[in-house]
Amino acid sequence: MTPRILVFAGSIRTGAYSGKTADAAMKELAQQGAEVTRISLADYPLPIMDEDLEKEKGVPENAFGIGRLIAAHDGVLIASPEYNASIPPLLKNTIDWVSRVSRIDGNNVRPWSGKPVALCSSSDGNFAGIRGLYHLRAVLMNCRADIITPQCSVARAQDAFDADGNFRDDRTKGMMEATCRGLIERAKLMSTRIGA
Repeated sequence: MTPRILVFAGSIRTGAYSGKTADAAMKELAQQGAEVTRISLADYPLPIMDEDLEKEKGVPENAFGIGRLIAAHDGVLIASPEYNASIPPLLKNTIDWVSRVSRIDGNNVRPWSGKPVALCSSSDGNFAGIRGLYHLRAVLMNCRADIITPQCSVARAQDAFDADGNFRDDRTKGMMEATCRGLIERAKLMSTRIGA
């Protein structure tokens, strides 16, 4: 079984370290045998989460679009920056809207529920964005996602990548390899259970 993994970054800023981290994850997942879909949240703009807006107009179509992608893949890898030691608003807003999706194409589907998810972070400091992952993990667990234990945090991200987008540091490479391996293994396991 070839696991299908969805990858995206929590920032859409040009040159964002989280985007580079997502690209590195995409390469590593592919090297380990996964079929990878890389998206940008810029292609799925969403209004600020607002229950009055939801009541008036329903869940936005772009939330359904991301929800369909999550549901169609065996696992998800999110590469997030850290804003004020927490989750960036773009990513939090996306997670919140997708959590409101309960039916896709006539079927009862909660995209996050039971979905294996791997987390990566990056920052230009020594903390490597890891403080934001505590909050991100808690939010996704509340959505009933299956968060794997290995994670990859990229410190001093401004110097972490070479010209080809690969990690310069062996320790960071090892973290990414372990994170991707853990996600692939969990995705295969969950797929086997569903097919049983």
